[in-house]
Amino acid sequence: MSCAFTFIQSPVGTLTLVARGDCLAAVLWEQERENRVRLGALHRDDGHPTLRETARQLGEYFAGSRQGFELPLDFVGTDFQRQVWTALLTIPFGQTRSYSDIARQIGNPSAVRAVGAANGRNPISIIAPCHRVIGASGGLTGFAGGLQAKQYLLALEGRESLALDL
Repeated sequence: MSCAFTFIQSPVGTLTLVARGDCLAAVLWEQERENRVRLGALHRDDGHPTLRETARQLGEYFAGSRQGFELPLDFVGTDFQRQVWTALLTIPFGQTRSYSDIARQIGNPSAVRAVGAANGRNPISIIAPCHRVIGASGGLTGFAGGLQAKQYLLALEGRESLALDL
């Protein structure tokens, strides 16, 4: 199945929104790493209803008037990746979790590195809030959108005191 996409401007750069059928399949970054997210054939559709609704909800989020998203999601990945990405959806607005917290939550406490790898391949950035996952020390760690974008998103959610782990 081909995917529809559109672009939106945001405070963290141009985002590419991708829908597969009626579900959101990806939110991609301006400086997206090649093959981080596998989607297949894409066609531009600026009027796609799911993409328009995603753009509206992201606009509200960036304006500070939305703390959660109500969108149908289509995560494509391994069973383990989908477990991690589903766990991301449970992290409340304005809170953070460590990679080890997520590993424990999915019942695999020794899989901290695998959780980090799955987090890095999260196809639906911001909506599935991988930016809310931080290092065990409490500092910011790698992020597909870049550490400045991660810091911006956390500050938007009231977590501006977190430091970059460089």
